[in-house]
Amino acid sequence: MNEIKIFSPATVANVACGFDVLGFCLDNVGDEMIVRKTAKKGIYITKIEGFDLPFETDKNVAGVSALALIEDANPDCGFEIEIYKHIKPGSGIGSSAASAAGSVFAINELLGRPYNKTQLTYFAMKGEAIASKCEHADNLAPAIFGGFTLVKSISPLDVLEIPTPDDLYATIIHPQIEVKTSEARAILPKEIPLQQAITQWANLGSLVHALHTNDYNLISKSLHDVIIEPYRSQLIPNFHDVKKASLNAGALGCGISGSGPSIFSLSKGFETAKKVEVAIKDIYKNTSIEFETFVCKINTLGMKILS
Repeated sequence: MNEIKIFSPATVANVACGFDVLGFCLDNVGDEMIVRKTAKKGIYITKIEGFDLPFETDKNVAGVSALALIEDANPDCGFEIEIYKHIKPGSGIGSSAASAAGSVFAINELLGRPYNKTQLTYFAMKGEAIASKCEHADNLAPAIFGGFTLVKSISPLDVLEIPTPDDLYATIIHPQIEVKTSEARAILPKEIPLQQAITQWANLGSLVHALHTNDYNLISKSLHDVIIEPYRSQLIPNFHDVKKASLNAGALGCGISGSGPSIFSLSKGFETAKKVEVAIKDIYKNTSIEFETFVCKINTLGMKILS
């Protein structure tokens, strides 16, 4: 195989109480990439559609991830990368992670899969760091592994796969404003009260248990963020109104997707998830901010080969 076309999915990171460690993968929302072998060694980004991103390999997250992989693999060929970007940069649903993860996944397939998913996540972290100014994997891991993932450790990298309840749906609203990950991290406190930390890790532990046991009631009780949301919600217009409307429409929980501005809700069943979509649309219809919404199941497969 000398060429491959892939779907690289969008993701939701943090998932309320799981800052920098928890994430899940979205279905039917993501980028497409074409990667092909070349006789000339190296990584070359030859086409970008959708958004204005750098073609320079060392400035593009997909290029930096790919460079990290081929530096280790030392293949006797190079690779051209075409990026068809559908996830808006700065949207909060893993735009940079989709690029970083997609390039290494595709190259690994073309090389005959010498690396496992954890190793691919490690290479992709090198590219993700270009966008967020630090290495983290809470978007990358669900994109590569699929479903829910917990990043137990960055050094050494240790990713845990968490079961996904069958009837769990995500509703996303994306206000058309940009919140840069680096800026959203800069406003966070360097120290937090002990009681808040206790509450947060209790919520995270119970959420992981609820996902393992298909306990939707416990999922609802666990989706609370007492540490990050109070700060980052200030960057998202009408966040609290959206959250209230989502919960009133029957959502299990609602929170900031990644660093924002996208807001996610989780619901039991497609019908409830659609009701949530209608409710949160009504909030933003009364503003001057353009927005888009979508409803999907949790993608348990992650990356997909299209051809």
